[in-house]
Formats: sequence, structure tokens, C-alpha cells
Amino acid sequence: MPSNSNISWPLSDILQATGGKLLTGKPSTGFAGISTDSRQIAPGECFLCLKGDTHDGHTFISTVVQRGIQGVIADNAAVDQNLLARLDQDGIACIAVEDTLTALGDLAAFLRQCSGLSVMALTGSNGKTTTRTMITHVLDRRFKVLSPFGNFNNLVGVPLTLLRIEPEHEWAVLELGMNSPGEIRRLGEICSADIGLITNIGPAHLEGLGSLEGIMEAKGEIIETISANGTMIFNADDPLVMRLTKRTHCQTVLFGQTPAATIRASSLKPDPHGVSFRLHVPQGERQIRLPIPGIFNVSNALAAAAMGTCLQIALDDIQAALESFTPVTARLNVLELPGDVHLIDDTYNANPASVNAAISTLKGISGGKRSIAVLGDMLELGQAAAGLHREIGCKAAKSGLDKLFVTGKFAGDVEQGARECGMAAKNIIYGSKEEIFKHLEQIVTPGDWILVKGSRGMRMETLVQALKQKQGVGEKTS
Repeated sequence: MPSNSNISWPLSDILQATGGKLLTGKPSTGFAGISTDSRQIAPGECFLCLKGDTHDGHTFISTVVQRGIQGVIADNAAVDQNLLARLDQDGIACIAVEDTLTALGDLAAFLRQCSGLSVMALTGSNGKTTTRTMITHVLDRRFKVLSPFGNFNNLVGVPLTLLRIEPEHEWAVLELGMNSPGEIRRLGEICSADIGLITNIGPAHLEGLGSLEGIMEAKGEIIETISANGTMIFNADDPLVMRLTKRTHCQTVLFGQTPAATIRASSLKPDPHGVSFRLHVPQGERQIRLPIPGIFNVSNALAAAAMGTCLQIALDDIQAALESFTPVTARLNVLELPGDVHLIDDTYNANPASVNAAISTLKGISGGKRSIAVLGDMLELGQAAAGLHREIGCKAAKSGLDKLFVTGKFAGDVEQGARECGMAAKNIIYGSKEEIFKHLEQIVTPGDWILVKGSRGMRMETLVQALKQKQGVGEKTS
């Protein structure tokens, strides 16, 4: 059995965890770690060959052999006699498995069970990364916490995070994402969380899930993986989330603005750079000043407070953590550019709920100044995409935005929705990101507030970078 560290892996444990077959090498072999990255692998480690969208790790075996690896985990179908002869000659262990992606998850699950680590896992349609980061910030007040690099929330990222377990880690805070049914269940099996959390359920990944009902069912898979001794935390303000509470077989904690919530917010007051609210928890109450804009972020903060409350973290520490929270990169970051221009960078990703929230935030914090939205396509919405983009255009018009720039395949649908809901055609401009940038160069004036948002695949951050460079590098983050 390995220690709760990613430093040492006996070959016998890899075989036990994966059910793999040893084709070359000695049973007594040990490894300094497990890596899926041929560029970063170190001597003495074992290389697990993953197949990605653009690369197949099996094609890099010769490269990693030259870097002094001690073992290879490969798909049965990819192992041939020439490869085995080469590995055997070099004294390198070869473990053959049915599927290396499954093996990666099995290894992570094995290490998680062998460790003394406790795990909380969260899922939802919006706000997962911000909520996960807030929770980590709260738990850091009392525990040594393992948290993912960036957005490691899929069948590769979650296992890779767990393979970083070190002896000092007491809690892991994991984010579970998905594109299709069954993914949350598999991730839940891998991480075996003690505490689960569902932030919200909205129209994201409709292409793979078909409907809001399908999304609810997929998110609800996390409940199945929480033990009877565990806890599920639910957003009491979300009707679809609340439907899932009937499936729980463990302790339940509710957060939200509703009086029925155990962890509750009242007296919400937004301003251009944050939100103030009254936090109510069983231990007492505190006035909180959250230093990030957007009313919806109060829900994320309540989820973090609920997690802190479950672990009996002092209310003073919860308050201090929330009030010192730093916004996650490209998630509603307000940049103050020279010339009194405010740029809201919310380019990490987009779905209908998050775009609606971003538009509301733009209008709410612009303080009567000119508000401009630059929107790229929302992806993975399937057959509902055109209609949902029209709804976003309508939202922009009804919110009273002064200018709307749109780019992408569904730009015409956004324009149609905006015009149908009363926005003047002269205030709607669509084209490529380059064309939009040139237009913005000509019209931006002091006092303007500009929101830039779109799905990850639209790479709207390139427009943010262009605007920052045009305005100069002296901007600061609010």
C-alpha cells in the first residue's frame, strides 16, 4: 500500500488498483510517481498513456523511455511485440489495462482510500470554480487543503488532483464537471466525497443532456456517491436542486436567501466592486462585505459558509475568509483601465444563466454610466441554441444596455432577440472579434463599462487582452 503521497508507488499497488497485467519488468519494481505528461515526466516515474482529442500518449512512449522512466501503463490494444521487446530490453515495466482513462481514475481512487484525507466535492451549472475557491479559502483557515490547479474538474483533472495527495493534506476540495450522463457518478466514485454540494441547475451542456430534467438527473448523480454518514449541501433557492433533496440518504444542509435555509443571507446591497449582506448561521450572524461584484456571488459565499459551518470553523474565520476573497481569473474580474474605463472580464466560460447574471451585474454596477456588452456564442446547447441566444439578446435589450456587440455562429439570433425586445438596430453590432475591437477603439469614452463574455471555445479573452493593451498596462483589478 502506498503512503498518502504521490512520491512512491509499488508496482503491486498499481496492479491491484487497475486490475492490469504485468507484461514486462520485475514485480518488485517501484515508481517515484505517476505522470500523464510526456513533457514533464521525471526519471523513475511511471508513464500512463492517455488518449486525448489531439494526442495519443502511446505515441510518446519512446520519448519518455529516453527520459529514464521505470514503467508504462498502456491500453491492451496499443501494446505490440516490438514495444514489449524494447521495454523488456531496457528493464522497464509494462502494465497493460483495458482503458488507461479508467485506470487513471482507479489509481486516484486507490490512493484516496489509502490516505487519511477527507473530501468535499461540488457540482452545478454555474459558479463551480468560484465556489470551490471560496470553500478552499474558508477551509484554509483551519486545515491543510488540496485543491485543483485551474479547472481540473473532469475525468482526467479530478484524478490528477488526487494523485497530488501529500501526507499533510487534511481535506481536498474538488469540482466535478460533466458533459454527459454518468460522468458525475464516475467522478463521485473516484473521489468518494464525505461532503457533496450542488450549487445550481441551469441550461448548460444541453447538447449532451437534452433538457433541464436531464441536467438535474446528471448533477444528482453525486448524491448516490455520498455515504450514509456523509452530508449533502443544497442551494435552497433553486427549485430543481430542491427536487434532488428527496433522494438524499444522509444529513442535509440548505443555504440560500429563503427562510428555510440553515445558512442564510439577508439585506443584500450591491455596489460597483462588491456586495454586502447579513450572514445568518446557527452560531450567530455577521455583516459580510464580499469584495467581488454580482448578487449571484452571495450564493457562492453561502455555499462556502455552509461548508465552513459543517466543519465547525469559527464564524469569525468564515467572515475573514469571505471578506478577503480574491476573484478567480476571467470570472467577473473588474479591471480599471486608464481614462476611467471599466472592463469586466468574464471570459472563462458562458451558458444562459451565467450570461444573464453577467448582464444584470453590468447594468447594476455601471451606476448609470454607458454599459456595453460584448458577447460570444454559448456552446454545447444543442437544438435549443438559437432560441437561448435570442433570449440573451432580449435580456440585453430589457436590461437597458446602451450597446451590444455580438460575434459567432449565433450572433444573428442574439441580434434578433435584442431587436424584438426593443433595442435599436443602430446599437447592435456584430462581426469578428477583430472587427468588434476596431469599432470599440472608435467609440469607447471615459466612464464606459464594458462586459466581455463567451464560451471557452470562443476565446473572448483575446479581445480583453487587446483592449488592455490598447488602454495601456497600468490597469488595476478591483
